[in-house]
Amino acid sequence: MLTGVTMQSLETAQHIVDENLDYSLFSWSVQGSIKPLAVVGGQGAWFWDADGNRYLDLSSQQVICTNLGHQHPRVVQAIKDQADKMCFVAPSYASEPRGKLARKLVEITGLGKIFFTLAGADATENAIKMARLVTGRHKIITRYRSYHGSTHGAMSASGEFRRWPIEPAQAGIVRVPDPFVYRSPFGDDPETVGRKTVEWVEEVIGYEGPHTIAAMIVEGITGSNGVLIPPDNYYPLLQEVLCKHNILLIVDEVMSGFGRTGAWFAYQHWGVRPDMITMAKGLTGSYVPLGAVAVSQEIAGYFDDHMLWAGLTYAGHPLACAAGLAAIAAYEEDNLIEGARELGVVQRNRLLDMQDRHPCIGEVRSIGLFGVLELVKDRGTKEPVSPLYGPQAPSVAALTGACRSKGVDVMTRFNWVFVAPPLVISRDDLLWGLSVIDEALYVVDRSL
Repeated sequence: MLTGVTMQSLETAQHIVDENLDYSLFSWSVQGSIKPLAVVGGQGAWFWDADGNRYLDLSSQQVICTNLGHQHPRVVQAIKDQADKMCFVAPSYASEPRGKLARKLVEITGLGKIFFTLAGADATENAIKMARLVTGRHKIITRYRSYHGSTHGAMSASGEFRRWPIEPAQAGIVRVPDPFVYRSPFGDDPETVGRKTVEWVEEVIGYEGPHTIAAMIVEGITGSNGVLIPPDNYYPLLQEVLCKHNILLIVDEVMSGFGRTGAWFAYQHWGVRPDMITMAKGLTGSYVPLGAVAVSQEIAGYFDDHMLWAGLTYAGHPLACAAGLAAIAAYEEDNLIEGARELGVVQRNRLLDMQDRHPCIGEVRSIGLFGVLELVKDRGTKEPVSPLYGPQAPSVAALTGACRSKGVDVMTRFNWVFVAPPLVISRDDLLWGLSVIDEALYVVDRSL
């Protein structure tokens, strides 16, 4: 508990919660069944609620976005400094932070130019729009276990169940399976799964007509649908097939970008070169909303003499771009990307150690500070503890509650326990948080 908690502060906590519930709608929720925490502060890898409880943030604020932790002084100061200069500049004008951030992102990605958006969803929308404009084709290939945002087009391009309520969705979306080794119909050999999954993509291209397909959009590493790390041969083979048919590759790095996997972007682990990259979240550490689409020099050149039919009132917002510049400086100067790579080894080894002791863990998937435990009823059958797209098992909900009661905030979804702390977390805090999860897993073991 934090010191100085009084009855007045407890009343304030309830007031905050009541006011939020009475006057605002919460995303992805049945409104009458939610009980949110009243979060009032944070520092580094920790945050605290209005009741005075501190929590180690092992999910980067539940949506895996606060890569820099809470209140990084460099980013906070950059926002204050820019606010003193100029809070808004129209997107048709130039501003210093917009130009500097675009230049920095071009250096990091090796691509041609940057189109700024407000978040990951509208980055997806505009990437798809640009792919269609440049190629003159309309179809987009996506994967079934994907999520690309909640706006209509981005949700249409997603594969998971949250698209169902908005269907019929945007036309021209074609879906293919993911290279998910643990649950692949092609067996459990990674190289075979990678090759066969790409062969399936090429077969679908033939059925749909390559002359009708503008692009394929993929998450660098599938995030909220289970941290699916592809086999090493998947991306090189996929790029070869897409290039053969002149189909653009769009990589969604909204969740897996900015050091999360121990590299600037997840796709860099496999040496491919996307035509477009969508990004958000870690771009500013989520301190200010900002998204972007990085496009190749060829795509940027197309719009030198063709209209770019895209625009947003807050595109290139100076406060957001100033935050993005400061965030990138923090990643570089605090050595956070290399640190995530090194701590990622510690995290993965500790999760594998848990798997040895807990029969409920079917598989560990972890790269950098991006990991998940897949919980199963039986390792032989791989039956999940909670069904995909079904209600969460009481034992998984109990695990979440047990962790929170000990001061560790974790994200669980279906039969997955995510471990994706801020990159600023210390080794000691990481190991302590993992020990709390380790103990809570016995709740799931006993339920079996």
